[in-house]
Amino acid sequence: MSDSWIAADENRRQVLYWRLLARVFDTEEQPSLEAASVAIVDDLGLPPALLDPSVSVDTIVQRFPDLATELRGLLAREDDAASLPADDRLPRRAGAAEVRRAALVSKLLLNVFSTGSGSVTATQLARWQRDAGWFERALGAEPGQLRGHPGAGGLGGVLADLEGDLVRRMHLREVLADPALAGQLTPSMSLIEQLLRDKANLSGVALANAKALIRRFVDEVAEVLRTQVQQTSVGAVDRSVAPKRVFRNLDLERTIWKNLTNWSPRDQRLYVDRLYYRRTARRTTPARLIVVVDQSGSMVDSMVNCTILASIFAGLPKVDVHLIAYDTHALDLTPWVHDPFEVLLRTNLGGGNDGPVAMATARPKIADPRNTVMVWISDFYEFDRSQPLFDGIEAVHRSGVRFIPVGSVNSSGQQSVNPWFRQRFKDLGTPVISGHIRRLVFELKRFLT
Repeated sequence: MSDSWIAADENRRQVLYWRLLARVFDTEEQPSLEAASVAIVDDLGLPPALLDPSVSVDTIVQRFPDLATELRGLLAREDDAASLPADDRLPRRAGAAEVRRAALVSKLLLNVFSTGSGSVTATQLARWQRDAGWFERALGAEPGQLRGHPGAGGLGGVLADLEGDLVRRMHLREVLADPALAGQLTPSMSLIEQLLRDKANLSGVALANAKALIRRFVDEVAEVLRTQVQQTSVGAVDRSVAPKRVFRNLDLERTIWKNLTNWSPRDQRLYVDRLYYRRTARRTTPARLIVVVDQSGSMVDSMVNCTILASIFAGLPKVDVHLIAYDTHALDLTPWVHDPFEVLLRTNLGGGNDGPVAMATARPKIADPRNTVMVWISDFYEFDRSQPLFDGIEAVHRSGVRFIPVGSVNSSGQQSVNPWFRQRFKDLGTPVISGHIRRLVFELKRFLT
């Protein structure tokens, strides 16, 4: 009897997944699979709307709140049956749990990965973004985390591509011109990329709405990055400066330890004849941080993330931050480095790569090489000027500047770097670091502390 139950549950699970594949790759319904799936979902006590791709996951959860708990972490758990009580792990219960899991997983995958074709409205994009948020929750992440914010995994690239395709299929200019429709948009890296590319063609209400979306996204990413940077203390403690003798600097533990010989057993008191204070003065020489970012088409997320990151470091005491963006021309954005929103509005995404032009702008900014770090973010695919750029980089490195080459600065950590440059950086002793933004934050904090 148990074997027949196991076989039946396995067949039901396969029906749900075959139905999922059929709907993802063919919009036409398969009547036999649809009828069988309806019967399975009904037997599980799940709502029939779970099978309707036109009903969002968000709507399902609103109507059936108990499902929210099941969906969270659904794809992060290896085996639902393993969570059953030890005395209750019967084949029937375990099989039924897997069939139920298959029904919920199918809903998530169908709504997120079956995006159709043709034009997309702001409402459809907003709905997909909410459904993608539930998919991210099922993976154990927070909504939006895998699509364009720091801390994403490899799947983030797939979701970002899907979202980018939806954004490209929108009549974005018409949507932005309507405040009601624009208000339905949720800012994402894909949307920001499109806005930055099209900003020259926007005006009036559309431009104002575009700026509002960019500002929202900048603020959201800045908040995430700020939590990673906020522990940074700039400059080493200066031992040559006497500690300031104020209460907040009192080293109570050391004071007690040093005065233990003054303990009076008769009075049961510790008599203190000397107070000890912590040294808090830091060397005042500012660290100079020069960030050079390739703003060609393949480096959009790097431009956004690094612009925001540079502004955060610029807000720290004793850090002198300079920001340069380049394609075939170099643009010194240092005057606006404290406002990433203004920086992004001044960039022109796309074009080729001319690193030597950027180096010619960056090198005069080096005043004290051993107190300077230069971060260069690019895929290093140059227009037949690879050797001149590398010669300039090598000269900067030999002068004492800490040079940090970065393949890209994105959410997924994926990067594509010209192999010629990658090998030469390795030989120089300055290997290209991972493209994950957390790694860049770590490297910069290590230099500045």
